Amino acid sequence: MNAEELLEKYKAGERTFKELNLRGLDFKGADLSGIDLQSADLTGCDLNQVNLSKANLYRANLSRASLVETNLSQIEGSAVNFTSAELVSANLSNASMNSANFTNANLDNVNFSSTDLSGVNLSNTNLENADFSCAKLNSANLSQSSLIKAKFLKANLNSTNFENADLTKADLSRISLRSPKLQNTNFSQANLRGVGLSNRDLSGMNLASADLTAANLNSTKLSKACLQGANLERADLQNTNLTKANLNKANLKKADLTNANIYGATFENADLTGAIMPDGEIYQAQIKPHRSEAEFSQVVSMTRKVIKTDNAPAPVGPYNQAVMASGQMLFVAGQIAIDPRAGNVVYTDDVTKQTERVMTNLEAILTEAGATFENIVKTTVFLKDMGDFAAVNAVYAKYFDEATAPARACVQVSRLPKDVLVEIECIAMI
Repeated sequence: MNAEELLEKYKAGERTFKELNLRGLDFKGADLSGIDLQSADLTGCDLNQVNLSKANLYRANLSRASLVETNLSQIEGSAVNFTSAELVSANLSNASMNSANFTNANLDNVNFSSTDLSGVNLSNTNLENADFSCAKLNSANLSQSSLIKAKFLKANLNSTNFENADLTKADLSRISLRSPKLQNTNFSQANLRGVGLSNRDLSGMNLASADLTAANLNSTKLSKACLQGANLERADLQNTNLTKANLNKANLKKADLTNANIYGATFENADLTGAIMPDGEIYQAQIKPHRSEAEFSQVVSMTRKVIKTDNAPAPVGPYNQAVMASGQMLFVAGQIAIDPRAGNVVYTDDVTKQTERVMTNLEAILTEAGATFENIVKTTVFLKDMGDFAAVNAVYAKYFDEATAPARACVQVSRLPKDVLVEIECIAMI
């Protein structure tokens, strides 16, 4: 059947055209609303600006078809094949599209609002400025898709796959991402206000300049994530892993960082006004006295070089044979497991927890001096019982990369202050 014959029959009132071979036909601009094309082959057809509202396209093949500005609202499109199709600015609102295949399709500016896209394959598709408001995307596959400026207001994203997708400037505000797949997803400049992402693994994620105001990131893994310039005001970051994360220029006003791990994270020019810090204290901005150019000229830049030689025993733990350093020397007194808030020794019978408290105390002193664990060039560990070495070393290793760890000495002593089990002192270069 050719296009003219179908259009004549449709004009005469016929609506059922199931399982027909209509490959490559030109229907541009036609009104085919309510037509039944179930299982029809429409490969490569020109359907630009066609009115297909309320049509039955169940299991139809529309691969490589052109549907630019086509009206597909309220269609039955379950299991339809749109592989490599052109659907720019098409209207697919209020449609039933579950299990449809859009692989490699161009869907820029498409309207998917209130559409059922459960189980749909949208991998490798162009979806810039697409509108998914109130859509159902349960178990949908959007991996490796371009979703720049896409809108997901009130969408259901349960178990949605966003791996390697680009969501730059996308609007995901107040969305609950239940069991999503987010490996290597790009959320740069995305709107994630109030989003629920607790207990997720977002390690290495690009969230630069993203709006995460009041977001729930409790116990989320954000190690090595880029949060530069991100808005995290009033965000819940309790127990969050922020090791080596980039938080430069981030807004963390009134954020809750209680028990967060911020080892190695950078906060250059970040705003922490009123934030609850990992130790539970409210952050108070400190005004540093102005330093003259003459004073600055006297400050020696820190250099740090790890020394290694095969003519001496190789390290057998998280330390190096020696570290050559220049700069301002910082001698940190031996720290024991005293909680500064209580003023008492804690975990009297637990060497692991005592070591964690000691490392926290060391970190607080280093931070006050403008340093981090990476500035340390030498440590000395004092143990009440050398049998505790493995437990202490396991905690210690969390704070140092073996490749750049400081030199170290470890000795057993007969007694330590307040009868603690471990004491650690260090020397740092700033």
